[in-house]
Amino acid sequence: MSQEKKEIDELDKVNAALSNSEQFIQKYQKPILLVVLAIVIVVSAAIAIHHFYALPREEKAEAEMFKGVFYFEKDSFQLAIDGNGSDFVGFKAIADDYSSSNAGNLAAAYTGISLYNLGKYDEAIDYLKKFDADEEYIAPSIIGTIGDCYVNMDKLDDAIGYFEKAAKKADNEVLSPIYLKKAATVFEKQNKYDKALKAYQTIKEKYPKSVMARDIDKYIDRAEAKTK
Repeated sequence: MSQEKKEIDELDKVNAALSNSEQFIQKYQKPILLVVLAIVIVVSAAIAIHHFYALPREEKAEAEMFKGVFYFEKDSFQLAIDGNGSDFVGFKAIADDYSSSNAGNLAAAYTGISLYNLGKYDEAIDYLKKFDADEEYIAPSIIGTIGDCYVNMDKLDDAIGYFEKAAKKADNEVLSPIYLKKAATVFEKQNKYDKALKAYQTIKEKYPKSVMARDIDKYIDRAEAKTK
């Protein structure tokens, strides 16, 4: 078996190891973004009304965003990114042209996730890193998606770093165990079973009520066996 084929197989195994909970979060990234978008629009409109320059730009960017969400929801990711050539310029243009606005910030997230779904991982990372928010769910999800990009690029050390960062950023029973599990899975693929064990134990001890904790003992046992 060629080295390239082995690497592809390893990446396939990493992705196959994702649990139903991980798939749940990935599936509902879009509605999470939609909820956050609605909140940001309400808040930003209230603030921007006091700034005569910011308000027109924000309103224009927000109007564009709603058109793009339709394509995003339909998994028409290329149209979401580049626009339709008529009444929607695309998330990428909004992210670039309105980078200082809240809508532009969210457009960067939409662009990054769309690019990820199209397998354009380098470019996806560029836009995902532009997203800036300090929030319990969407911010860790964006950070975790950067980790997913690195996994698919076979940059496993970088992937682990972002999974661990996402877990720390979230610090909740829903997301943190997911990203700790992803980090542990990659550690195992690197034969770093001691580090995988530590991640599994963190899930059990710090997030005992999480979905991931329900069957975590079997992963702990497996990692412990490999460290002996």
